[in-house]
Amino acid sequence: MRPKIPSAVLAALLLTPLPSLHAAAESPTSLTSHLRSTADLGEQRALHAQWKEGLLSLSTPNADRHAWAVIPAPEGGWDFSSRARVTAEIINTGDNPVGVMLWVVGAHGWDAVLDEAILAPQETRTFSCDLRSTFPDHTPKLNPGDLKQIQVMLAEPVFAPAKTSDKATAPTRLSPRLTKTVSLEVRNLAAEGEAPSWKLPKGRVLIPDLETGPPAPGKRVHHSLAGDEATGIYGVLCLPTDWQQDKKYPLIVEYPGNIFFNPSCYSTGLPDQCAIGYGITKGKGAICLSLPFIDRTAGKIAENGWGNADDTADYAIRMVREVCEKFGADHENVVLTGFSRGAIACGYIGLRHERIASLWKGFHACQHYDGDGWNGATLPDALVRAARFRGRSVFQTDNPREKFQSVMDAMKTDVIWAESGLGFHATAMFLDERPSTQRVRAWFWNLVEKRGP
Repeated sequence: MRPKIPSAVLAALLLTPLPSLHAAAESPTSLTSHLRSTADLGEQRALHAQWKEGLLSLSTPNADRHAWAVIPAPEGGWDFSSRARVTAEIINTGDNPVGVMLWVVGAHGWDAVLDEAILAPQETRTFSCDLRSTFPDHTPKLNPGDLKQIQVMLAEPVFAPAKTSDKATAPTRLSPRLTKTVSLEVRNLAAEGEAPSWKLPKGRVLIPDLETGPPAPGKRVHHSLAGDEATGIYGVLCLPTDWQQDKKYPLIVEYPGNIFFNPSCYSTGLPDQCAIGYGITKGKGAICLSLPFIDRTAGKIAENGWGNADDTADYAIRMVREVCEKFGADHENVVLTGFSRGAIACGYIGLRHERIASLWKGFHACQHYDGDGWNGATLPDALVRAARFRGRSVFQTDNPREKFQSVMDAMKTDVIWAESGLGFHATAMFLDERPSTQRVRAWFWNLVEKRGP
């Protein structure tokens, strides 16, 4: 028997406007309730950040390359699987215009979504990042139930007229280099709006969190060569979930893209972000090793460019040798892959000389390749390097055949060309079940003469 609703309560419900009934569900959820002080913020790069009583203050006199502050997810993460967007009120409190990028960054291999604008001095704007944003082929950019961080990035407006005779009336791009003093305030960072409960796409590969500790099956960890512990130079090593001592495993070595942040790309330039190897193997049956570009003289990872190309090549040789000797990687089944800058590095670094060229059984390159001219990777020199290739096969993802066929001819090897259809400068395609990904997985396991997971 149903309990009776008191008439006064029933009358109140009937008289309550419909928007009020939904107000609780639609009310914003704060993203900063776990912050108590500035010490709770994440990485702060080339700026001064202060958190106090719900207000994030940012300032910098200048920045050589990129400035940002990170608000990390609380322990246990954020779950906004039924939310539509992340918003923030940002005020330019300084005397100079400033470009602002508000990023919502996904965890476990997902990408990032962005809202950006140029704020005039003393201007206030509400930024809004769409948690349901997709790549051009409608693949979700984020899992809104599994977010890593919010990143507020500052940039400098650059006025560049189309013609020298034109008067620059509007900025055409944002420069990561800040030459003027800027200051901002960020308030009311929240998740807002209702959206249908988000569901993980079938077959989606989730990359393990990056940890600090010894390598172990299924773990993805920082790994340094002896003597590099104090330099901050490291690679990322992931042993497969089925790893066993004294067994041999194929090895995928991967280079990351260049540091690059704009509406079409979120790329940190660090080996932490590498996703191709894990997407190909799904974490089973093969070892994944992500490598940095380095500069020994500076004693650091090069997020931008090649660092010192000879240092970078030497580091790769030493790291591959160590992973073979200590963790059972099979030196006869080593494949090199990379995205963007990392794809160019397959030839520019991977075929730099005979010593490093002898390591590889095959290459996989995604969106760029050696010979496209970027940062000294000219076509004539790429053809010389290509002749050093001793592997069996190359797989090209999202690269124009007509542009790189001459380099492939010089490599004298079998080549597979595939289009992912993602329509974006990212590696998300390798974490999904799509025809091009299935093809590169089959290619890899066939090349290393193993049965895939």
